[in-house]
This record gives sequence, structure tokens and C-alpha cells, in this order.
Amino acid sequence: MLEEVVKAIEDVENRLESLSKPLDLEARSAEIQTLEEAAGGAQFWDDPTGAQAQMQRLNVLKESLAPWVAARKRLEDARTMAELASMEDDPDSYAPELSAELASLSAALDKLEVETLLSGAHDAAPAILEINAGAGGADANDWTSMLQRMYLRWADRHHFKAEIMDEVEGDVAGLKSTSLRIEGKNAYGLLQGEHGVHRLVRMSPFNKTRETSFAGVNVVPEVAEVEDVDIPAKDLKREHTLSRGAGGQNVQKNETAVRLTHLPTNIVVTCQDQRSQLQNYERALRVLKARLLEIARLEQRTGIDDLRGERKDIAFGHQTRNYVFQPYTLVKDTRTAHETGDIQRVMNGEFDDFIDDFLRWQQTQKMQD
Repeated sequence: MLEEVVKAIEDVENRLESLSKPLDLEARSAEIQTLEEAAGGAQFWDDPTGAQAQMQRLNVLKESLAPWVAARKRLEDARTMAELASMEDDPDSYAPELSAELASLSAALDKLEVETLLSGAHDAAPAILEINAGAGGADANDWTSMLQRMYLRWADRHHFKAEIMDEVEGDVAGLKSTSLRIEGKNAYGLLQGEHGVHRLVRMSPFNKTRETSFAGVNVVPEVAEVEDVDIPAKDLKREHTLSRGAGGQNVQKNETAVRLTHLPTNIVVTCQDQRSQLQNYERALRVLKARLLEIARLEQRTGIDDLRGERKDIAFGHQTRNYVFQPYTLVKDTRTAHETGDIQRVMNGEFDDFIDDFLRWQQTQKMQD
């Protein structure tokens, strides 16, 4: 039994080395040492701006290295414990404790593996999610509000900052569309896989029959490069409406909500969460530029010329993920084939397993290209 544990230790060690090798941890350790020596110099703070930048770099390096150092330390401790156990009269008695530690260490490596996959140029940026109801009428509108809640719950579980930038209510229930801004560590990198068509199958609360409805999720990073995106005035249609309010004394009497339409692509962005029309205009413009920038990046990468505007119908045949409530429960991603029967867990914002599998699938796709 202990022999199996020793073999498992070797497997974990090989995985740790394989995951950490591309990161060149030794080079990071050397840079940390160099920065620490520089910080101890007598004239280090003579240039406060430069010194602060170096200290920020030092903190980033230490933060990135710490979990790998901790994993190696745990692995060494497990190996030492196994060696000591082999000298005991009953070495197999230590196997359960060692197995539990290796299982915990493997779970930690799973998280580290995901972080190694978040190396895109904009993975660290805040994410802008636009959710639009597709085919399905009132059920699609209700589905849009359910997805909004799912992403807000996910952000809350990760202690990310989430803002509702815009909401357009449905005629009967739910939302025709909504826009969210989620900010946190690697927010865009983690949520990029949510882009696509989400399909719902359930017993409709509106007509008591089994119905299928759809919602489209668009995800773009909020990046600094949008300042370099120039939109000619002739290509932009600007409209103002009343922002939604709580009613009574709090009802908004001024047209502060801003709706921008990019005429060449027919992309529409609305913002109403800010207090002034100017603030809503500036935020809506940033989101519009971010979407145009993302389209330009996709065109450059794929060479496809018809990516502008709506890329896919938000209807049957284009879904990237299915959510089935009846006659059984199932959530399944059509790209990765990852699935679970615990649909309530997913709807409560616990879908990190889908995120992790998408990142691994995406890495595999890049390696095949």
C-alpha cells in the first residue's frame, strides 16, 4: 500500500515539474533576489516613482511564485514522511494520511494549472458581459434574467466587483437584455468561455408546457487599447432615454441613459448605471470600442471577414451550452463535452469546472492550429 503512495508521489512530482517548467520559476527567483538587493540599497528611494514600480514588480513576482514554492514544500514533506514510514514496523498505516495529502496537493495543482492557462494579453482585464434574449419569447427573457443572476452569484463567490450597466425589461417577465461589468483577478480570462449561445429546456412557468429558449452571451475585455479606436461621427448613432429608477422620489426624470449604435456593424450598446448622461456616454463608448477591438482581433486571427454584427443566431443549432431542467437535469458544454447533473449548483454560480475545462480545451485547440 505504501508502495502505491510512493508511486503517486512520483506522479505528482512529474506533474508539478511539467506545469512549472514553462514558467521558468528559477528566473523569477533570481529576479526577486535582484530586486530585493536593489531595494536594500542606500539610494533606492532617491527615485520614488522608479522605486515604487520596482516594489510593485517585486510583489507581483512573489505572489506568482508563492503557490509553486508551497506546492514543492508540501511534496518534499510528503516524500520525507513516506521515507520515514518505510522504516516503521507497519509502514502501510501511514498510507491513508499520505494519500489524503496527495489528493489535496493534486487539487492545488489543478488550480495552478488553470492559472498557467491565463496568459492571454487581456486575461487580467475586467470583463464586459452582454446577455441578450433570443428565440423563446417570455421564456427567453426569463432565461436572460436567470443567467444574469448566475453570473452575479459567480462574481460574489469569487469576491469580484460586479456592476449592472444596463437592463431592458421584457414585456411579460425577465429581461430582453442586460450588460454586466465584472472586475477581479483574471476576470476576462475566466469568463471568456461564456461567450456563445446558452440554451434552456424546462417546463415553462408561463404556459405549463416543455419549452426551449435561448440567450446569447457576448464577452469582451475592458482594455486600455480602446483609446486608440477611432469611430467616425457618421458611423455612430446616439440616443438618450430615461434611466430606470426605484420610483417615487428616486425616479429619474432626466434622459441620462445612453444608447449607441455603430451603424456599419449594427452593434448596439446601452448604459444607464451612471448618474450623468456624460458618464453613461463615456462608458457606453468604451464598451462599444472594446467590442469593435475584439472583432478586429478575431478577424486578424481567423481571417474571417463576416464576423461583424451578430455572429450567430441566438436559436437552435448554435448553442455552446445546454441547460436542461426537465425531464432530467443536465448542464453540458457542446465544445468541451463537460457536463453535470447538478444544475442548481451551476445556476447558483458554481460553474468553475466548466471554466477550467474550457481553458484546457482552448489550449488544446491552440496547440492543434
